[in-house]
Amino acid sequence: MSEAVQHGRCLCGAVTVSGRLGQDMSACFCTMCTRWSGTVQMGIDAPANTVVVNGPVKTYRSSPFSERAWCDTCGSALWLRDDGGDYEFVPGLFENAGGGRLTRIVYADRKPDGWDIADGPTRVTAAEYEEKHPFIPEGEMP
Repeated sequence: MSEAVQHGRCLCGAVTVSGRLGQDMSACFCTMCTRWSGTVQMGIDAPANTVVVNGPVKTYRSSPFSERAWCDTCGSALWLRDDGGDYEFVPGLFENAGGGRLTRIVYADRKPDGWDIADGPTRVTAAEYEEKHPFIPEGEMP
């Protein structure tokens, strides 16, 4: 776990998150995670006793033992959390995914065919993409 407190936010900035994040990220291809996220669901752990969340959060009890949360303003996914357990935050809330690294893939045998990204797919840099598809600069985002 990082000693530094990481600060993150949802897309619109209405929900803010602060906490000490773990260094390991997981990815999950189970049916619930892929339906909720629309793709592979990734998470980075943060002990509940180090976390402060502010803003309009909504939760959904997705299983008998866990909840999923999102921003009630913009809909950004926030976390998966087992009852009484630590948070598993969506890494995209934090700059550079909070410094974590992917160390585990859960339900790896359920990865869709054709999702091998290590070799094969064309790599396009931010500059190359934004040359044809302008993007809102980070400093100008809401």
